[in-house]
Amino acid sequence: MINQRVLPAIKHMKDFEHLLRSDSEYIILLDTRLGLLKKLVKAGQKAGKKILIHIDLIQGLKADEYGMEFVGREVRPDGVISTRSSVIQRAKKYGLITVQRLFLIDSQAIDHNVKIIKKTQPDFVEVLPGILPGMIREIKERLGVPVIAGGLIRTKKEVDEAIDSGVSAVTTSRKELWEFNM
Repeated sequence: MINQRVLPAIKHMKDFEHLLRSDSEYIILLDTRLGLLKKLVKAGQKAGKKILIHIDLIQGLKADEYGMEFVGREVRPDGVISTRSSVIQRAKKYGLITVQRLFLIDSQAIDHNVKIIKKTQPDFVEVLPGILPGMIREIKERLGVPVIAGGLIRTKKEVDEAIDSGVSAVTTSRKELWEFNM
């Protein structure tokens, strides 16, 4: 259960330092290097944060069986985000929170991904772009999995619309939208 409307997704280390001192319970690491990953995860956890890493965007990490073994045993984040069902399945073996990204490209892609996600059973599905409330409702109903909205959300009004459509939270790298109250 996520008790935070907006999940900050960071791209820059100065934002990470800021978030360590914030009320945010969750922090998403979007774009970092493999050499820094363990240090960042440990620093975040030491500050009482739950750290989710976007596996597909970690420079120097191959998200195969051995890469996930390294992440699960050595880095030990609280969770992972990926577009790949194989990553989600492997992450579950290490007891990590799993978030599978779903891009709303067209009806055929949505149908295909819904089938895969039903088999994979991630803890959450992140729907991108997050500015399509009607589609978000439909995906949530079809999957029966908590949904997070992300991508192209630029205003507080769009955050509110996504929340009103039934998402558990919104991910964004826009600092002006980071709020941590319910």
